[in-house]
Amino acid sequence: MTRFVLKRTGGALLVLLTLSVLIYALFYLAPGDPARLACGERCNPAQIAQVREQLGLNESALTQYLHFLQGLLVGRDYSGGAGLVLHCDAPCLGFSYQNDQQVTELILERLPATLSLALGALVIWLVVGVGTGLLSALRRGGITERALTVLTLAGTGTPVFILGLLLLMSVCAYLQWLPFPTYVPLTEDPEQWAWNLLLPWVTLGLFESAKYARLTRSSTLETLAEDHIRTFRAYGVGERAVVTRHAVRGAVAPVIALSAVDFGTMIGGAVLTESLFGIPGLGKTLIDGVRVVDLPVVVGVVLAIGTAVVLAGAIADLLYAAADRRVTLA
Repeated sequence: MTRFVLKRTGGALLVLLTLSVLIYALFYLAPGDPARLACGERCNPAQIAQVREQLGLNESALTQYLHFLQGLLVGRDYSGGAGLVLHCDAPCLGFSYQNDQQVTELILERLPATLSLALGALVIWLVVGVGTGLLSALRRGGITERALTVLTLAGTGTPVFILGLLLLMSVCAYLQWLPFPTYVPLTEDPEQWAWNLLLPWVTLGLFESAKYARLTRSSTLETLAEDHIRTFRAYGVGERAVVTRHAVRGAVAPVIALSAVDFGTMIGGAVLTESLFGIPGLGKTLIDGVRVVDLPVVVGVVLAIGTAVVLAGAIADLLYAAADRRVTLA
């Protein structure tokens, strides 16, 4: 197990290094003027030249990337003009001249909203998805399975923004059970934080739960058909014990792994949900950065999202290995 952990950790670090190279080359070394993109559309030539000097864009491409990597690992200094030095602590993702703020600080301000959305949706899609999948597998061939299969297919084929709009119109506009959501930080009012995130949680949770219901059903049926399950039944082990102690554990292993990956993807992938419900998270920050062409913000958020996905993938492999020790022997 230790060897597997070390191998997977080394692979994740290599992927992160490759990711940083690709993202930097894509945004800073591609055709165009990164100084103009970082400064903004309203900057005059003198301001653009100052930003180019501050970012070190007059140096070679290799030196620029090494400075970028240095900022990620140990921090770096930026020239603020007139002898002023701006220090950016590690992990330094750049400086937004349009917001007059370090990109890392901006991401840390928006990260709690995204984590709040992702964690709540994670709970809903696991409870609803796994429960529905298990019930469908155990009631195979009956009307319950057919009804759940239809609901699952409907959930899979419904776009998340359509589901969100339907919930907003029905719950907030017509029935008026809830006010239209307005994000409230958890530290300010936990009760309002939960009530205002309820609809976004349900929207993302129901959308993702359809996928988990199908995965859980197929995994459970596959596990129940294995030889060791038939052996337990032949020795007179009760059906409840067979399902709860053996079948569920084998069926839930891929669900755990996929949940970690989806949670990492959710860190920056819930753009539509954040925009629809006005949640100031990383997805909305990325859209705003693209809209005003704030290059450091776009690069920083993309790198943060990519890092979250890579780390989530590594955690998913570790969780899968913990649930099924056969993985470490492969």
